[in-house]
This record gives sequence, C-alpha cells and structure tokens, in this order.
Amino acid sequence: MSAPLPTSRRAAARLAAVQALYQLSEGAHEAREVIDQFVSVRTTEAGEGGMRPDADRGFFGELVEGSDSHRAELQPILEVALAGRTWDRVDRLVKAILLAAAYELRFRPDVPARVAINEYVEIAHDFFDQGEPGFINSVLDRVARTTRAAEFGP
Repeated sequence: MSAPLPTSRRAAARLAAVQALYQLSEGAHEAREVIDQFVSVRTTEAGEGGMRPDADRGFFGELVEGSDSHRAELQPILEVALAGRTWDRVDRLVKAILLAAAYELRFRPDVPARVAINEYVEIAHDFFDQGEPGFINSVLDRVARTTRAAEFGP
C-alpha cells in the first residue's frame, strides 16, 4: 500500500496505524508485534507501507493497540453505522480505516470529531478513487453523531 506523505506528525501516525491494522487483519501477528515492526523496521519505508520517522509514535501505538483491543466494542457501533451493509462485506482496508477512526471518535475526546473524520477521509482518498471515501465519510458521520452527539447539536 502506497500513499502520499501526510503533513503532520499525527496524520502520519494515523496513516501508519491504518496500515498496521490492515496488516493485523491478515491474522498472522499480534498488535504489539506489528507496532514494534513499524517503529523499529518500517520507519525507513515511509510512504511505501511504512511509517515516517517523524510520526507521533505514541499516538500511533495507541491507535493500533486501542483499535485492536476495543474491536469487540467498536465493531457493533460500526455495524449499526454501515446502514445496510454487513461488516463481512466491507473491504479490509476500509475496515482498517473505520476501526482506527471509530477508536479515535470513541476514546479520544480531545480530538474534535470533525477533525478525526476529515483525517480518515483524507487517508481514504490516498488509497481509493471511487466511492469509498464518501462511504467512509457517511459511516464516520453516523458514528460521531452517536459517540459525540454534543458536538453536533440538536
């Protein structure tokens, strides 16, 4: 998976977290192994499935570990927000994007919901040319309105 380099340390961490979650979805590794691999080895591969050296490593680790450890809580929230689709039929990369974003929306109230949504939609644009970014935007909007209702008003 190759994507343009993000501009901020957190954006770089988000992109790497999505790539790490995609790798985790293959089922061959544990979260800690993948985190360690990204931090120690794949930092030199930035933009080519790796992580930029200046990425916020703490934030990256939290996103990967948190998304993985809270998957059982986050997946049902996402399934409701899919509006007619089933989780099993969602592309693996889209799942990785949605899972990281849902973690951030649910467990990082310090990040405004609209900022988190925008960041993950931008990641989707890095990988997809068709309707996936719009789909991701609509799913995350529904998740945010559930998990962060106060930020959206009546």
